Parts: sequence; structure tokens; C-alpha cells
Amino acid sequence: QVQLVESGGGLVQPGESLSLSCAASGSIYNIVAMGWYRQVLGEERELVAIITSGHSTNFADSVKGRFTISRDNAKNTVSLQMNDLKPEDTAVYYCNVRGYGGDGWPPRVFDAWGQGTQVTVSS
Repeated sequence: QVQLVESGGGLVQPGESLSLSCAASGSIYNIVAMGWYRQVLGEERELVAIITSGHSTNFADSVKGRFTISRDNAKNTVSLQMNDLKPEDTAVYYCNVRGYGGDGWPPRVFDAWGQGTQVTVSS
């Protein structure tokens, strides 16, 4: 069982910055990728940013140049730094972690999601 705890989020004005963090814990053998998704009520959940164990990254076109993602492999944490926030960034942001874990051997694939944290950008 893998648990994710998210922190950060809140209400900011356009142009301001915000940081989200996510910590994974539990029976983890190896984390392959960590990322952030967001969802607006009534719409599909979309990828915001993802980072692999080798620190390769991928971003949604709408956030390129404004958001950065980083991870600490030793602590199993991932952070999303969001700069120059826009009203269209308003959404619930979800942390996602994929890898191998479990109590047995061989380790099993897991795909864990955080509970979501609200980010609101409004003047």
C-alpha cells in the first residue's frame, strides 16, 4: 500500500507563485515516475508535469516556461513550483506516483493518487 500526502495550494492572484509538494510512503521498492495532474469540475483530468527517476521531465504546453517539477529520490517526494499563475490554472491538482512495491516478491506495479489540493488564481 502506497500513500501520498500533498501540501500546498491555496488562493493567489494572477502573476503570483505557488508551490505544491507530495510525499510518498509505504511499501515502495522503486518509483518510476512522479507527476502532477489537474482537473476542473466537469472536465477531464490532464497532465501538468511529470518527472522520471532519471529526472527527465515533460510538461503540458500551457505551463511550459512557468512551472518546474523536481523530485527527491531519497525522500520519495515531488514538488511543483508554479510561477506566473493565470486564472486558467485554477483547478484541483493531484499528485501521481507510479512504480513497484508491495510486501511480497517480486514487487508489484502500483499507481497511486493523492487526495487533491485546490489551486485558485483570481484577482
